[in-house]
Amino acid sequence: MKILFSQYFLLKLNFIGFLFIVPLTVFATSTIIAPTFIVNVISDVNVKNETDVIPQVIHYNFASIELLIEQEVGRLVLPQIYKNIGIDITITPLPAPRAQLLANTGKSDGEIMRIWTYGEENNQMIRVPTPYYYLETMPFSLATRQLDIHDKDDLKQYKLAKIRGVKHTNNITKGLAHVYKVNNTENMFKILQKGIVDVALTNTLDGKLTLKRLGYQNIIPAVKPLAVLPLYHYVHLKHKKLVPLINQEILRLQKNGELKALIRSAEEKVNSFIFK
Repeated sequence: MKILFSQYFLLKLNFIGFLFIVPLTVFATSTIIAPTFIVNVISDVNVKNETDVIPQVIHYNFASIELLIEQEVGRLVLPQIYKNIGIDITITPLPAPRAQLLANTGKSDGEIMRIWTYGEENNQMIRVPTPYYYLETMPFSLATRQLDIHDKDDLKQYKLAKIRGVKHTNNITKGLAHVYKVNNTENMFKILQKGIVDVALTNTLDGKLTLKRLGYQNIIPAVKPLAVLPLYHYVHLKHKKLVPLINQEILRLQKNGELKALIRSAEEKVNSFIFK
């Protein structure tokens, strides 16, 4: 299997100064098992009525968004799902806008995980109907500010930072006036630390792990996330016959508990790479 996880991720972390010795203490509050409402989602693909067989092409290349924790988990989980049905895949981490462009133009075979609205915005992509992971849209701010943020409307009064091209933070900031776009979570927290922005928006787990690595103790998450969103695998239209096959396998793994175990193992591996 050619995910090249350790080579890519470790090189990227080394390049931006990620690698240094930190005790391996992951956040107990960041669950490694998807919420029950995700694992119980009912598929809208009736696999019993499908007569498709595995396509003759047995290797595919998908894009992921680089340097996001949830995407790194997906880079470990999705290849195993495909392997279970006899298909080999590679995954190429890219900036979010480029990942979307290559997937939509068919230069890659799809994206490993995006939220629901990605499928509504990209008509060349087909959503595998059953999600296999999730994320939380969480606002982070300086503890000394004691900001009271409970919903999108509360964001209007603040200067915000988000990672360029990420859909869930695109959606939550749509129509808001003061939004700074940055390339990665580390840079986002650095400008928050300097007071350039008031609030940084990212996935809860991604934010907490980045803060721990940076050693910032004065930046905290809100009491609860603004949204909890299932994450779906997307394939290009030319590979539509893959959809019922992958969907059926995700459902099987959910039913027998193997998906939870895969996610648990993947998150532990990602954490160990970050804090090695």
